[in-house]
Amino acid sequence: MKRIVLLLETSREFGRQLIIGIAHYSRLNGPWSFFNEPIDLKSSIPHLTNWKPDGIIMRDSLVSKELLKLKIPTILAVHDSSYPKDVPVIKTDSRSIAKMASRHFIEKGFKNLAFCGFDNYDWSEGRKLFFNRFNNEAGIKTYNFRQSKKIKNYNWENEQKHVRKWIAGLPKPVGIFACNDDRGHHILEVCKLDNLRVPEDVAVIGVDNDPLICELEDPPLTSIALNVESAGFEAAKLLDQLMNKKKIVGSQIMVTPSHIVQRQSSDILAVDDAEVAQAIHYIMNNAKNKILVQDVVKATSISRRSLEKRFRKSFHRSIYNEIQQVRVELISKLLIGTDLPISQITSAFNFTDCEHISRFFKKEKGIGLREFRKFHKPL
Repeated sequence: MKRIVLLLETSREFGRQLIIGIAHYSRLNGPWSFFNEPIDLKSSIPHLTNWKPDGIIMRDSLVSKELLKLKIPTILAVHDSSYPKDVPVIKTDSRSIAKMASRHFIEKGFKNLAFCGFDNYDWSEGRKLFFNRFNNEAGIKTYNFRQSKKIKNYNWENEQKHVRKWIAGLPKPVGIFACNDDRGHHILEVCKLDNLRVPEDVAVIGVDNDPLICELEDPPLTSIALNVESAGFEAAKLLDQLMNKKKIVGSQIMVTPSHIVQRQSSDILAVDDAEVAQAIHYIMNNAKNKILVQDVVKATSISRRSLEKRFRKSFHRSIYNEIQQVRVELISKLLIGTDLPISQITSAFNFTDCEHISRFFKKEKGIGLREFRKFHKPL
């Protein structure tokens, strides 16, 4: 039986989901024996040589020259960019995560956007870089939080005053993209202290969809869900190949976002135009039906030309594009969140047949229905 060391944090959803994916691979292809003590990760390292593991999946923050000298097949779940380049890694796709966050706020009509992260982490800086880039392409300025250099010991107690001052100075209403759910929690706590309305004054979205954080908040935190469990499965598969002496250099397993779990912290439309808001509400409530642009126009009191012009001004896209986007996102949620067969989803959205819905979905998402479900749905 192969002996596997898992040095992954179980206090966060990311680490827990990785372990679940690894365990799933083990049940199908093992069994494996695991060393995974729910204590401080660093305190586990001295026991590694005594346990004589066949493979390791661990956080990059624990890497040492002594550990790499052991020549044990290892895969790193990386936070930073300074990891050994000859070791396979698990990375998060900052570009796709930031794009999803940017689109979420822009589709809701926000004209003021902000990013709050941690300056000393590459993954946070990557999400900030791409969030700024996508917002800039839409003609929207991004207000970025910068941690104070005067604070020597970074913890929330020391930093809270600095974050409060930053949020107080932001134009309202504002949509804030938090680099992860922990940062989202910080922002919501500040809003409570300063009597800022969420989501009316400040809308917030985090990353990881950790239920222990998101559901504990009041209001609950909207968050971007990641396909971490699938990444854990792929990491275990890759480790198995390494333990079987297959030489693999520099492989990357990418953790990508699957969908946004919208909760109350961002459940709002930041649209001043009442007619456009009415059009959006109509689309959201009727998207499962095969509605046309003219149906949306009838739900308002203005002409098609006027509505189209005002719609583009608010959202930088056409009414038709909005209908397509809402429909494809609803289909995505059913593919990920349910086990409904494709035929049943086809009927629910009034498509003529499975081939029709497949063409529609692939055109919008760039991937087929079954491939999308296989890639994003938890194992």
